[in-house]
Amino acid sequence: MTAVPAETPATDDLLRVEGLKVHFPIKRGIFFDRTIGHVKAVDGVDLAVPRGSTYGLVGESGCGKSTLGRAILRLVEPTEGRVLFDGTDVAALKGEPLRHMRQRMQMVFQDPLGSLDPRQNVESLLSEPLRAHGLGGGTAGIAEKVRGLLDAVGLPSAALRRYPHEFSGGQRQRIGIARALTLEPDLLIADEPVSALDVSVQAQVLNLLEELQQRLGLTFLVIAHDLAVVRHISDVVGVMYLGSLVEQAPADDLYEQPLHPYTRSLMSAVPVPDPVVEESRERILLAGDLPSPANPPSGCRFHTRCPWRQETRCDDEVPLLRELAPGRLVSCHWAEEIRDGVLHPKSPDEVAATMGVSVRATGAEAFETDALVQGVDQPIERT
Repeated sequence: MTAVPAETPATDDLLRVEGLKVHFPIKRGIFFDRTIGHVKAVDGVDLAVPRGSTYGLVGESGCGKSTLGRAILRLVEPTEGRVLFDGTDVAALKGEPLRHMRQRMQMVFQDPLGSLDPRQNVESLLSEPLRAHGLGGGTAGIAEKVRGLLDAVGLPSAALRRYPHEFSGGQRQRIGIARALTLEPDLLIADEPVSALDVSVQAQVLNLLEELQQRLGLTFLVIAHDLAVVRHISDVVGVMYLGSLVEQAPADDLYEQPLHPYTRSLMSAVPVPDPVVEESRERILLAGDLPSPANPPSGCRFHTRCPWRQETRCDDEVPLLRELAPGRLVSCHWAEEIRDGVLHPKSPDEVAATMGVSVRATGAEAFETDALVQGVDQPIERT
């Protein structure tokens, strides 16, 4: 019989992640695979999500945010670290205890069509979790529960006999949300819940999530790359870069005054719906490419692209995620100097020169472009 790990004292945090790492082995060989390295998708993340709140996790593609969400639910096995859910270390659970714990943690996947079985109709999709866990109180009780779920996400009962391909993208996402709510979870992890939807449908789904949170007392971890979506729905925002958390702050504070250089560059790429402000505001252009997670840079992982990079500390000393103000965590050696204007950013040409690349003028033939920050209009050419 599998032993249940000891619980830690209850706190106001429903979810705590401590030193979580997810490393995928790189194997090579014809007859015998041998490990020649690791892709460090998540490399030492710490975060906390209070009960009933929404934590937004942002970052560019490939930073490890989706892998982090899956590792919290044990859909991907963590390499190291702890995932404390309501005081219990989920990373140490196995067998039946893990199965019961998963009733309280569910996920809304990015691609609703890919995450829904095309051979099952909506009624089967929503009733299967109830039958698997022995919940719902028989056939009549399950049918009533399923109809209530459809009503909660704004779909008619006529949808029960239809299949996923018969719905629009927004309707399929509503079905995915209904399936995640079937077991009445406490924590809902939403991985890019509106990235594939039209803007008008995005607003409907976000409003639905907020309404369900207020009605059911849910706790959300929302993973997204759209900064406007995260600001709309989140209480606290964490910013990831190359597998690590570089900044965390209350949503309003983060958008009003980002402190980490990477966060500042992300914010500067967000268009402002005012032509006068858009023309005059600061734009931070990043030189170079996103480093490989299989071979991340030494010291600060952002120093190869950072406009504020200094000759000391940045290249060889790993910055700690430290508290600069109540609720403001930043992983940067020079955060105070950048905030106070003591340090000024270098131009893209100066940053690129130190990294062995050159920035060419707009209109020239582009050999390689930095598409990781939207709005960058200066191609990068390797020398």
